[in-house]
Amino acid sequence: MSYVFPPPPQASVAVRGTADRFPVRRIFCVGRNYAAHAREMGRDPDREPPFFFTKPADAVVDTPATIPYPPETDNLHYEIELVVAIGRAGTDIPEEAVMDHLWGATVGIDLTRRDLQLQAREQGRPWDWGKAFDRSAPMAPLVPIAGVPSVEQGHIWLAVDGEVKQDADLSDLIWSVREHVSILSRSMALAPGDLVMTGTPAGVGPVGPGDRITGAVDGLAEIEISIGARA
Repeated sequence: MSYVFPPPPQASVAVRGTADRFPVRRIFCVGRNYAAHAREMGRDPDREPPFFFTKPADAVVDTPATIPYPPETDNLHYEIELVVAIGRAGTDIPEEAVMDHLWGATVGIDLTRRDLQLQAREQGRPWDWGKAFDRSAPMAPLVPIAGVPSVEQGHIWLAVDGEVKQDADLSDLIWSVREHVSILSRSMALAPGDLVMTGTPAGVGPVGPGDRITGAVDGLAEIEISIGARA
């Protein structure tokens, strides 16, 4: 067998402290998983079932990095998130077994073309053009799960040019990591290489060329990106 053209390089994320890479299979994202962010997006924060959307594997970007301002938007937003990495396959995973399926965790930014997302939402269309564009998932190096202090609690924050914009705790998640990974696994067979971006706190907002974005889940990982000129 031969391919009709050379396959693209495997999308991957760095692993902290090593030369190893974590191969990325799929990126799942959890929508509106912090109550205050649900409110700022005009939605009810009650515990209705979590919903998911995806980004392509090759949306990942190693950080620190400069990311060109993407095309077809005038309203690019940041969303800081805890990211967990699946290392063991599973379907219909019980909540109490979720941690056994995690390879590691890190912090990432769900870059969003907010104008395109809101337009799609108003028209009842998929969010892909607002969420799943090139270089829309910058991530810090993954930390193997043995070195992760917690996926249940911890200070999560983001700043733009040194001014804190998002400031919360992982304990504020509406659906915990154990809960929403378990729910996700009922619909999709999770496999090694899958990443789950777990939702963003309140305080999202626009950035433009020249802005420097920093953030962290304290004790786990820090991230830094800059926004470059329009692509």
